[in-house]
Amino acid sequence: MTGSQRPKLMKYRSFGKTGFKVSKLGFGAMRLPIRWDGSCDYNKSVPIIKLGIDRGINYIDTAHGYIRGTSEVAVGKAIKGYDRSKLFISTKIVQSSSDNVTRFRRRLEESLKRLDTYIDVLHVHGLTWDDFNDYVKGPNGTLEQVRKAQDEGLVKHLAFSSHDSAESIEKLIDTGEFESLTLQYNLLDRHNEEVIALARERGMGVAIMGPLAGGNLGSIRVPGLSESKKMSNIRLGLRFVMLNPNVDVTLSGMNAIGQVEENCAIVSEDDSFTEEENKEIERMVNENKKLADTYCTGCGYCMPCPNGVNIPENFRYYIWYKVWGAEKQAKDAYRKLTPAGRDAPWGARGQWGRVYGKAAYLCVECGACEPKCPQKIPIIKQLKEVAKTLA
Repeated sequence: MTGSQRPKLMKYRSFGKTGFKVSKLGFGAMRLPIRWDGSCDYNKSVPIIKLGIDRGINYIDTAHGYIRGTSEVAVGKAIKGYDRSKLFISTKIVQSSSDNVTRFRRRLEESLKRLDTYIDVLHVHGLTWDDFNDYVKGPNGTLEQVRKAQDEGLVKHLAFSSHDSAESIEKLIDTGEFESLTLQYNLLDRHNEEVIALARERGMGVAIMGPLAGGNLGSIRVPGLSESKKMSNIRLGLRFVMLNPNVDVTLSGMNAIGQVEENCAIVSEDDSFTEEENKEIERMVNENKKLADTYCTGCGYCMPCPNGVNIPENFRYYIWYKVWGAEKQAKDAYRKLTPAGRDAPWGARGQWGRVYGKAAYLCVECGACEPKCPQKIPIIKQLKEVAKTLA
């Protein structure tokens, strides 16, 4: 391998007080390639994860519910043959009802079986301050179950992920029960900046999800936006998060070999912004004002819709129209969004080659989606706006 072909060196940071040094770029296993039935395509996914490990990524993040549980299986397959002590495996389990408390241990055992290894950091997933008080702390709560799993050597560290308010996240930090946390933070959404700094100050490990705003910084292909410009936005978005001194690991949901290569190369760049980058950051912050009403990251927590409306895709096209000015592309895509499905060359958030679901005008306003949205988007109101704008 020549010097020009040799992979760039990965950079590492101490992950809070865990004693482990994690790669500044982490592998998010939520958006791996999937098959026609919605399960993970292992033939494609495993080599992608392996390449990430070969390039120096040692923090791999998944969850019990990702890709119908098959994301954990893919991670388990991918890490076989590597020195396990040099990898940091994170998974997450939802805890938001009394019923979930009784099922938490079963879900933990399912995750352990799928991963076929112990868990370095177990997240209470999507934790709110109310859920912590109602189901997590106290006798027979989730904390008690996790401490038991730690005593058994099944779990090393406890963490939480959250989309709650910054004030509530600060309260969760102050409990002192957690060693790390995973929060959303990116160039277009900086509301967690202060609690990230607080977590770092308290000695917690800090992992960031959604560094590219659910793909909004890089996946849109619009007229006049060249491939080089698109990659520039991806590069800038990742560097913005990585260069925050309070961030230990930046999670990127990579689903192609090229994405791994490109993102790993970004990590190796200088640890400071250029004057040109600072100007671009200012421009994107201004663009964020247009995005504020419909900040959908494509997480899919609002789905499935009882009436079959593909909520994330409808919002995706609306963002194309409203923020990026891709009016014709947005309207063309919206017209093809039918229950029969359609081929989508750009994929749905980079995962699928075929998109299913109904257009926004077919929303019956049942309200099942809104309580599940981490971004607290007024989904029904915004779907009406999508239908009005793109029809």
